[in-house]
Amino acid sequence: MQIVKLITEEVQDVQFITEETEGKKDYKIKGIFMQGGIKNRNGRIYPVEVLQKEVANYNKDFIEKNRAFGELGHPEGPTVNLDRVSHMITELKQEGKDFIGEAKIMDTPMGKIAKSLIDEGATLGVSSRGMGSLEQKGSANYVRDDFKLATAGDIVADPSAPNAFVEGIMEGKEWIWNNGSLVESEVYAMKQRIEKRTKLREDKMAALEFARFLKNL
Repeated sequence: MQIVKLITEEVQDVQFITEETEGKKDYKIKGIFMQGGIKNRNGRIYPVEVLQKEVANYNKDFIEKNRAFGELGHPEGPTVNLDRVSHMITELKQEGKDFIGEAKIMDTPMGKIAKSLIDEGATLGVSSRGMGSLEQKGSANYVRDDFKLATAGDIVADPSAPNAFVEGIMEGKEWIWNNGSLVESEVYAMKQRIEKRTKLREDKMAALEFARFLKNL
């Protein structure tokens, strides 16, 4: 059983760009989505090799298959909710210790809200979201090589929020890999307790049935 935490990081060096061609506007996000080998404001360090491996997987399994989505707002779990998708990440590549991303804002209901916010001059930010375990070394938490990206970036309205806000909303729960699926650890523990009680009842019933069988011999 593997216990992992939801890890989110605010992305600071991105731009929301509007390009107009023949009267049609295209909305994009460009910039540094992740950085390796440095201690970030949340006190975490992502080894470059950890990011290299996961970005390669993310490119192969998501970006190349046009299924690398991000949401509008702060989701509370590790999965991407299709009804809240606002953009699709189209590129994520390494430049030194930085991983440069690009995304296009889609014409979904949430994407239309994001476009409207941009047109109105709103200040928006991007927050990456992943799952993994941490190892304390000195004053920093190192992200281990079980790290997996849920999305390279969600659009958020509070890029300058205190760390405690993001951690309180996004990182207060632990998750468990269970037969290839992520399950919240509290739910998993409850399921285990129920299954244990059910098995005890079944064992007790089986014992009673066996006793009745012996009595009738």
